[in-house]
Amino acid sequence: MATTKLKGNEVTLSGTEINVGDIAPVVTVVAGDLSDVQVGGEKGKAQIVVVVPSLDTAVCAAETRKFNVEAAKVENAEVIVVSMDLPFAMKRFCTTEGIENLTVGSDFRAKAFAKSYGVLISSGPLAGVACRAVFVINASGKVVYKEICPEITEEPNYEAALEAAKGATSTSCCGTCH
Repeated sequence: MATTKLKGNEVTLSGTEINVGDIAPVVTVVAGDLSDVQVGGEKGKAQIVVVVPSLDTAVCAAETRKFNVEAAKVENAEVIVVSMDLPFAMKRFCTTEGIENLTVGSDFRAKAFAKSYGVLISSGPLAGVACRAVFVINASGKVVYKEICPEITEEPNYEAALEAAKGATSTSCCGTCH
């Protein structure tokens, strides 16, 4: 069973662990306008899936703002931020913060994303929300980068995720090159 830490205390993650080389499960999350957003699978472009506990925290907000700016520079890629926040709160956050280069998706209904990607916190004070993680899925639907942040209160390795995304945008690649 996978784990991470929250302020130095170990917390357990539940769900199906997804690793580099796996085909990314197709999961539906809910956009700010209550429409469905598909995450995972083959889309013909790279997907940078940014998983945060809640946009209502300073670290998650900073991370989302950073990916909004930096990931927009990666051609043929989309960024999807997934949290358990209600769609209305996510939409308000994006409007207030001027977030326009990414999609937000709420996993509040069935926690299907968190369970399918193995990022659901199942112990500790944040049990029931997703941990902080980043997955990069190539154009063919294969996971080419995974980071479960070792400490939930710290930001991910932006450089590594963005570099992986740049190499994951081609539909002619088999997904094993970087």
